[in-house]
Amino acid sequence: MTQASERNPSRKLLLLIVTGLLLGFAIGAGGEATKIGIVDLDQAVMSTNEGKAARDELERKKREAEQSIQPLAERYQEMAKEFEAKQFVLSDDARFQKQLDIQELRNEIESKSKQLQGQLELAQERLVGPLRTKLFEIVEEVGREGGYALIIGRGTPGVMYTREALDITDQVIKKFNEKG
Repeated sequence: MTQASERNPSRKLLLLIVTGLLLGFAIGAGGEATKIGIVDLDQAVMSTNEGKAARDELERKKREAEQSIQPLAERYQEMAKEFEAKQFVLSDDARFQKQLDIQELRNEIESKSKQLQGQLELAQERLVGPLRTKLFEIVEEVGREGGYALIIGRGTPGVMYTREALDITDQVIKKFNEKG
């Protein structure tokens, strides 16, 4: 759910009403026992074989990003330490120039960090997005095959408690890994 909808209480209320209507419809739909399932998609994504490979790839990219920024951070620390030691013996112009150099390097580090963070977010979406799409299909399949009237994502607004017995995340993971 988007941040805008999280801040909008009427949207949450609407979601609760729709969920309640779906439950009411499902219960009255046939007099038979109604099956409801809960799925933790985040857990499922990271627990599938492909999800584990994606997590490993993201960790590798994160380490590479940290390594690429490390020399700049070390240079910044050295410059700041040197400035601290020499600031009282420098002329006003030299002190001002050193401060500008340190600020310029800090800006460069912040800029590079933001750029790398953006690249990591894109990489995560490229790796995890298709897995989520496949998982939605698997959830639908498990729902049809298992005779579920409703499958809700764990963490859905309005869902405050679920019995552990309703959780079908492991089934979804198993079916996903079987399909490869």
